[in-house]
Amino acid sequence: MAKKSWLPVDPTSHFSLDNIPFGIITTPISSTPHPAIAIGHLALDLHAFATSNGFSALPQIHPHLSTFSSQTLNAFAALGRPIHRQVRSYLQDILSETTSYPNILKENPALQEQCLFSLAKIHTHLPFQIGDYTDFFVGRNHARNAGSLFRSSAQALNANYSHLPVAYHSRASSVVISGTPIRRPWGQMLSSPSAVPDIPIMAPTRRLDLELEIGAFVCRSNTMGDRVSIEEAEEALFGLVLLNDWSARDVQGWEYVPLGPFNAKNFGTSVSAWVVLMDALEPFRTKGLESEVELLPYLKEKKQENVYDIQLEVDITTPSKTTTTITHTSARNLLFSFPQMLAHHTIGGCPLQVGDLLGSGTISGTEPGSEGCLLEQNRNGAVVIKLKNGTERTFLEDGDEVCLRGWAGEDGGRVGFGECVGRVVEAWEEG
Repeated sequence: MAKKSWLPVDPTSHFSLDNIPFGIITTPISSTPHPAIAIGHLALDLHAFATSNGFSALPQIHPHLSTFSSQTLNAFAALGRPIHRQVRSYLQDILSETTSYPNILKENPALQEQCLFSLAKIHTHLPFQIGDYTDFFVGRNHARNAGSLFRSSAQALNANYSHLPVAYHSRASSVVISGTPIRRPWGQMLSSPSAVPDIPIMAPTRRLDLELEIGAFVCRSNTMGDRVSIEEAEEALFGLVLLNDWSARDVQGWEYVPLGPFNAKNFGTSVSAWVVLMDALEPFRTKGLESEVELLPYLKEKKQENVYDIQLEVDITTPSKTTTTITHTSARNLLFSFPQMLAHHTIGGCPLQVGDLLGSGTISGTEPGSEGCLLEQNRNGAVVIKLKNGTERTFLEDGDEVCLRGWAGEDGGRVGFGECVGRVVEAWEEG
């Protein structure tokens, strides 16, 4: 049964008492970013809560109260998952209808006024200082669909694909918070895919795409030269966000051989504002895609239910304000889990740091309307995507707004991410 709060929480809210996601906010009375949690339509300012003795009944956090004055979640995340678990559980108790500590907040209107703010009246910020960002490619349905567009179906997946979580190092400096506009990038591309000879032009991308992904933030560092075992990897993960890894497909098609995408991917990656802790997602564990090979021992997990049944949707809103939901799918459509990605990332001794971001890669189902990017839906530009009111798209146009949504659970106890939104703005003028 879903937990019930003394605060009003709409049954359809992503931020139920079963969730308690963490983020970074500024408020009408504080322009300095600091940690908060979301509950229903409200944010609980953890800086104001902590400085007013809100954590008086949780002695385990007393030596670390300064983390709630930090401008990112890095310091809090570095405390480790046992502390995250205790803080989340304590806040659930504080906000519960049957709270053990009614005098702290429930019956304290003065503190409520200091630390509870409508989500509509706050600003959210990047939750972490991100040192490095690695984008994986473990959505097998997407990999197979995309591979089939450029190679034969029999050769859609490379020989290594099922044996390891394929990835590339992406650009941390262009990861932005939901709501940040995304400027259409310039790049080298062929004037047409069949151009002969292969002489590129320089132009704004004509094939701007979205990618529906989940991102994971790291909360434990490892020393260079040391690996993180699959058994330890879970404890190195803080929580998950929605992630849109914007892509310029024409730029990508020209530049990606032999080292993979570069300018086609480094111009913008959007993430949702509220980080859902791994503990909040535990009830929604499920089996991912079945592996077609025997994995090497360092990637074998004891739990078969190693991914999460998170419902995912993508909307496109055109400049005329017409909104169409183009994708419905689930995060269970992953071949490898985040612990497997992390264990593989460090197998050669690569040092990860607190705040590093891991992207899942595009998540697609197998049915029409479950594809996680436009490239799949339009068959590499061969099919027009029908939106509402007769609008058509192949790729994104200036003024289009993309919104990702994700949640697990049912009404009354949803554990969700809110939205990850970005609007396309026109390219810079030449010269």
